[in-house]
Amino acid sequence: MVTNNKISSLVIDTLRKQACGRGISVLSLYCDYQAQGDQSAINMIGCLLSQVALGSAQILAEIQSAFELSQRGHNGLRLPDMLELFAKTISSFERVYICFDAVDELLPQNRSELLRSLRQIVQDAPNTRLFLTGRPHIRGELDKHLTKGAYIIHIVADQGDIARYVCRKMDDDDDRDPDLMPDDLKHDILKTMLEKSSEM
Repeated sequence: MVTNNKISSLVIDTLRKQACGRGISVLSLYCDYQAQGDQSAINMIGCLLSQVALGSAQILAEIQSAFELSQRGHNGLRLPDMLELFAKTISSFERVYICFDAVDELLPQNRSELLRSLRQIVQDAPNTRLFLTGRPHIRGELDKHLTKGAYIIHIVADQGDIARYVCRKMDDDDDRDPDLMPDDLKHDILKTMLEKSSEM
């Protein structure tokens, strides 16, 4: 699914409101290019697992037990172990929604590993539904790693809205310092912004 973070937040908030008290879990993560080094598949699945654990003392105890057992072997949990634990943990829910915003912000190798992990989760826990957002250039990866035929929604920025926003920001700068930007620079900025937004 290709969209933007406002839409993503709206979807996640709506799912959470509808899920309240109905045996449904809504898990979400926002990917951030500034934290790419920390966003490995195992770390992200671990974050999802911790979100599930927050809602149930029993689930938390099961997860703690699995971690303690893995520490005795001195290896810790590897990604396959984490995926197996996650699928087992969410199997008690009627439905689980996993939402990832801005998947395109991940490093390519981490993104591929995450998408393969999500495919495994959906196979092992058929009660799982995915909601992913990202820029159009990752569509091929989504098709490669996840089930084809997913619903894709393209969100396109309105050129008029962008022009009004950029002009308003430049007017704000003019109010602070009228000599800051000549008109030809303003024109070039607006033109470039509109061209770049149409490429996204």
